[in-house]
Amino acid sequence: MSPQTIRLKADRVELAGSAFGDPAAPPVLFFHGGGQSRSAWLGSAIAVAKAGYYGISFDLRGHGDSEWAADGDYLLDAYARDVERLLAHFARPVTLVGASRGGQAALVGGSRHPGRVRLIMLADVAPLMEDSGIDGIRNFFAEGAVGFATLDEAADSLSRNLDQPRLVDSARLARAMRQDPSGHWHWRWDPATGRAEFLHPPSEGEALLAAAARVTSPVMLVRAEHSHLVTDAGVDRFRALAPQLEVIIAKGAGHMFTADRNDAFAAELLACLARIPEGVLA
Repeated sequence: MSPQTIRLKADRVELAGSAFGDPAAPPVLFFHGGGQSRSAWLGSAIAVAKAGYYGISFDLRGHGDSEWAADGDYLLDAYARDVERLLAHFARPVTLVGASRGGQAALVGGSRHPGRVRLIMLADVAPLMEDSGIDGIRNFFAEGAVGFATLDEAADSLSRNLDQPRLVDSARLARAMRQDPSGHWHWRWDPATGRAEFLHPPSEGEALLAAAARVTSPVMLVRAEHSHLVTDAGVDRFRALAPQLEVIIAKGAGHMFTADRNDAFAAELLACLARIPEGVLA
């Protein structure tokens, strides 16, 4: 199934997406984690399209083919406002699916428009996240800002800092990276996204707790078994704030697991959608 590349207006930026299926079908929007790209969710977007939905995997602001923020705003609320603006493009209730930063944006943005959201499905995201677990993400962005002499070095960084299995063929990373005039490789994102003030500031936790208390849409959490960010206490707090929360454990997975679990994740998502009525746009 070949994608249609689309570009939709968000909050003062334009976001690029790979769309699969009938645009008139129920929409399912996918959002990747920080430092990833829309390719992380392509398998799931294809799977839901084959099941009769309109699947779109987006590049977050400052990532991939989406625009960089002219004002340099990469706080969580900026990503959440992008999700809010995307909801307005669709004439049917939307399912929001997100991993890590994309999941946070889906929860915060989606919680503000319950009449437009059918389901929020999160990959290893909870309102309370272990700050020590962010260190690997901080290191990943720091190393990415310097760049890599080879694609093998980039693959090592990805595996070491984000608890992902190392790619056997590092050449696959070329499509997610760019080379500067000296030949060094850089990830295809705005370096400003990795600045310290954007990686787990106090405002982020406050926004997530407020969203969890506010959300009325069905919420499903697929928790990574070996997550270094989501704890039992974090899940308990989430459930206390959002009693409708359902939790599934992704066995053997670490935090940034979606790109390697597309098929299994899509199966869980489709099972959820099968029992959650679409409803009427409000």
